[in-house]
Amino acid sequence: MLYAIISEDVANSLERRLAARPDHLARLEALRDEGRLILAGPHPAIDSDNPGNAGFSGSLVVAEFDSLEDAQAWADADPYIIAGVYAKVIVKPFKKVLP
Repeated sequence: MLYAIISEDVANSLERRLAARPDHLARLEALRDEGRLILAGPHPAIDSDNPGNAGFSGSLVVAEFDSLEDAQAWADADPYIIAGVYAKVIVKPFKKVLP
């Protein structure tokens, strides 16, 4: 089943994000390589593809897991959590309708 992992950053997270980004991306690339990643990306803090020093306000990952518990465990082990980037993470089932 698909799950949405919706994360909210702490204030001024950009420096921590940049430091943890390689490990964060490696986990996402592993999901992609397994054919389980639907989409992933950050929410810019301003209305721009490249927010510069404004940074990001959170992230969204939609991926396939065997269960809600597995999705939660994967989210809990994210390098951004370990680095203190995320203030809050919500994991919930997701039903893709379109496209």
